[in-house]
Amino acid sequence: MAKIKGAIVVDTERCKGCNLCVVACPLHIISLAKDVNVKGYNYAQCTIEDTCNGCSSCGTVCPDGCITVYKIKVD
Repeated sequence: MAKIKGAIVVDTERCKGCNLCVVACPLHIISLAKDVNVKGYNYAQCTIEDTCNGCSSCGTVCPDGCITVYKIKVD
């Protein structure tokens, strides 16, 4: 059975820092950045690279659709 590796891309300028994705992530690899976007919000970011499993929980709960989840099969 092939393993799945995931990655997320956050549209930082649209993110309003609602924190829903941080709570929804089962691996606890998403946090709010200390930096702010042009609207003054702390945006979500993946803090631990190469750990995402592509479960899409973060993308599902994002009210503004700012998170895109990518999945690839790894042998």
